[in-house]
Amino acid sequence: MNHFSHLLVVTCLAASAAAFAAGDVSDSGYGGPSDDPVLASTQAAFGRKDWAGAQAGLQKALLGAPQNADYHNLYAYSIRKGANPNMALVFKHYGEALRINPKHRGAHEYVGEAYLMVGDLPKAKQHLAALDKLCFLPCEEHTDLKKAIAVYEAKRKP
Repeated sequence: MNHFSHLLVVTCLAASAAAFAAGDVSDSGYGGPSDDPVLASTQAAFGRKDWAGAQAGLQKALLGAPQNADYHNLYAYSIRKGANPNMALVFKHYGEALRINPKHRGAHEYVGEAYLMVGDLPKAKQHLAALDKLCFLPCEEHTDLKKAIAVYEAKRKP
């Protein structure tokens, strides 16, 4: 292979890897600027730690878009972060997000954190393993859940 062909192959592979690593915004449940006003208002509520306000907006949005994995994921997150979280409802909505989009990295991270809240380390590690497969290159969701598991395990050591 001549130098030009080698350079072309390396460039194409690098571009493909970058595109794959970036993923689809809907796979993450996070994202930058959004054209979706529900997601924009939810992020603003999260910034204010207005969990009840976020829940109200997401409940209404879910009535109109029950197949939106991001809405389910963020609704569960807002419940989990609020006062006295109903963990059955949290797991229901994370489960729905993952049913709709099994590759939703944000839902895998957050449900893993929810499992740590209820003391289910094996389930949290299952979602870490799922993220390990979904993230071709290191991704924020994998890194964050891995750190949360490490903190959890450190607190449990005698």
